[in-house]
Amino acid sequence: MRGWLKKLSPGRALLKVVSAHRLVTVGGIILFILAVFSLVGPFFSPFGRDEVNIAEIQAPPGNGHILGTDDLGRDIFVRLAHGGRVSLSVGIIAMLIQVVIGVTLGSVAGFYGGIYDNLIMRITDVVMCFPFFVISLSVAALTGPSFRNVILIIGLLGWPAMARVVRGNILGLKNTEFIDAARALGLTQGEIIFRHLLPNSVGPIIVYGTLNIAYAVMIEASLSFLGLGIAQPQPSWGTMLSAAQKLTILQRCSWMWIPPGLMVFLTVMSINFIGEGISEIFHSTGRSSA
Repeated sequence: MRGWLKKLSPGRALLKVVSAHRLVTVGGIILFILAVFSLVGPFFSPFGRDEVNIAEIQAPPGNGHILGTDDLGRDIFVRLAHGGRVSLSVGIIAMLIQVVIGVTLGSVAGFYGGIYDNLIMRITDVVMCFPFFVISLSVAALTGPSFRNVILIIGLLGWPAMARVVRGNILGLKNTEFIDAARALGLTQGEIIFRHLLPNSVGPIIVYGTLNIAYAVMIEASLSFLGLGIAQPQPSWGTMLSAAQKLTILQRCSWMWIPPGLMVFLTVMSINFIGEGISEIFHSTGRSSA
């Protein structure tokens, strides 16, 4: 590790390394632009999110409509920004649910072992043995399309990978010398987990959590494209992409489906850049400190 990094606090040192990494920087800039567009985009258009104009159905860009209108005459630019709020919120909240469940169960399984480990890992195996998208479709068809249901489906079905990663890290750390020293100092099991084991597993948690945001955005877009995700008239990039199911729109009204498709692509790409970059940073840091 470079000398100037040693003089900084761990948080500031990590921030310096992350900001110097090209993949993370590029991904962060793209994601920041998309987030800003989603937050302030509607203020740059005089049209409402659900404002219908029958006289301008499927109108191309122009006449005040920056990106044209959809099959109900609604402004695509405004709905694209509102859809970004929904899609990004689904990704972030679903990821947080996955992290909470996965880290909790993985920590218990890895640290306590025995019957706890066997029970949690068997549940994990059962959840993972079914194709995620097929189960998501089935549950979404039963519960119906809504913002809350999409978040719960993705969050409650996507935690097993995180649990396995955390369990594996804790299994590799719990018998090391610094954990033995913590036990000798009289630290409780909870203090050992939260003060030592989880902080030393934060790298894989951040990487998997970041990549899970991109995966959640894709799942939401897929479910909404099929009519089982976000309920109309609330927009998301997936619901806007569902217009491409009609051949005439796919061929003649490219402004209706290319913008949301591009948004999904840029979001997933930028988050993958960030995740891959952070993964490389932690790996290189681990090798340099070894």
